[in-house]
Amino acid sequence: MKYLKLGASGLEVSAVTLGCMSYGDPERGAHGWTLPEEQSREFIKRALDLGINTFDTANIYSLGHSEEILGRCIRDFARREEVVIATKVHGVMRPGPNGGGLSRRHIMEQIDASLRRLRTDHVDLYQIHRWDDTVPIEETMEALHDVVKAGKARYIGASSMYAWQFAKAQYTARLGGWTTFVSMQTQYNLLTREDERELHPFCLDQGVGLLPWSPLARGKLTRAWDEAAERIKTDPLGKTLYQQAEAEDRKISDQVAALAEARGVTRAQIALAWVMHRPVVTSPIVGATKPHHLDDAVAAVDLTLDAEEMSSLEAHYVPHRMEGF
Repeated sequence: MKYLKLGASGLEVSAVTLGCMSYGDPERGAHGWTLPEEQSREFIKRALDLGINTFDTANIYSLGHSEEILGRCIRDFARREEVVIATKVHGVMRPGPNGGGLSRRHIMEQIDASLRRLRTDHVDLYQIHRWDDTVPIEETMEALHDVVKAGKARYIGASSMYAWQFAKAQYTARLGGWTTFVSMQTQYNLLTREDERELHPFCLDQGVGLLPWSPLARGKLTRAWDEAAERIKTDPLGKTLYQQAEAEDRKISDQVAALAEARGVTRAQIALAWVMHRPVVTSPIVGATKPHHLDDAVAAVDLTLDAEEMSSLEAHYVPHRMEGF
């Protein structure tokens, strides 16, 4: 496993991040496809054994159960100082006023709740899960700064927003003398490259590390185009993604398959290697519900694609409408 600095920060993360959305009680929250705890533990233990030190979850995943599982696994399988724990805030955790969003009240309430569930006194990376139009960005950034100064988070990050929003947040923090974001989570894969226009150049210029989510396009780059995974059938967000430019996207998927066959590796390894080759990317977030998912992710770290192979994978891309947030 390789370890990289997260953007311009001093935090070292593994070249693969294990995404923990897939782990949690299927009866809690909106993710009926998640794995229960006993099955989830196997994947977190396997990730640690493979050298993955970075784990990404969120308070909203299975309404906190994902954080609970991760916290127990870290306690049982690792030492806290050896791992990087990232979680998020924004989602609605209870009905009624103040139950979600990025207000000072919700952030302060949820960081404490996440720490209890994770069984730790701090998270390494605390991320805003989405932009919140209903709260002044000054309120959000000062609250996040206070979380860091209280020792409850070491760094802060953001996820899934327009470049102008991210720039506004960063410069608001600087004007206020507050903590700035060191990372950005964005949907990024061979089928979704719109953030290359503005968000990625801004991140590169500002020393912000990219943690791509859905680097395999919800698995569409790993299997026959017309084959649908069970998660796609039951995931509300998943049903809305990858419905554009189907003819061109299919050509991209076919090229992934052709290159994988030529190289004697899996489609997942090719698709992940392409993401890892992008200069703005630090560590793609990979979900794992089958043993080979982790093996493919780790193998992709050392898979080198030449310029001709990279170009062949990119050749059929056409502009898409922004989606996923």
